[in-house]
Amino acid sequence: MKERSGRRIEEARKREGITQRELAKALGIGVRWLREIESGNPKVRLDDHLRCAYQLDISTGHILIPLMFASQKMAFPRQLAAGDLREFERLCVEIIAKRQLEQLTAALTPKWRTPFAASG
Repeated sequence: MKERSGRRIEEARKREGITQRELAKALGIGVRWLREIESGNPKVRLDDHLRCAYQLDISTGHILIPLMFASQKMAFPRQLAAGDLREFERLCVEIIAKRQLEQLTAALTPKWRTPFAASG
């Protein structure tokens, strides 16, 4: 995942015509550390990858979606990793948000012991 992310960061940086020095300065990190990120060094933290992606305005789906699958003990379909995952990322976030909202609503809704009697 970090190798793929590093390649995407490097490609986006080059596509935008940004040097490693410029990106590193914008992120407040050293050029050497940025090289480690772009090379996919396993010692680099994922939040460093996320910061680079946000700075370059690229999708973070290639990082976040596999993590969501892993947290649910599900295998991430490799076919999804090739393209732009912005739309898929948006859908995943919406599904999670909806589920969280439903759980919160259920937790905050009072459970009445007896239903209200219809007056008539």
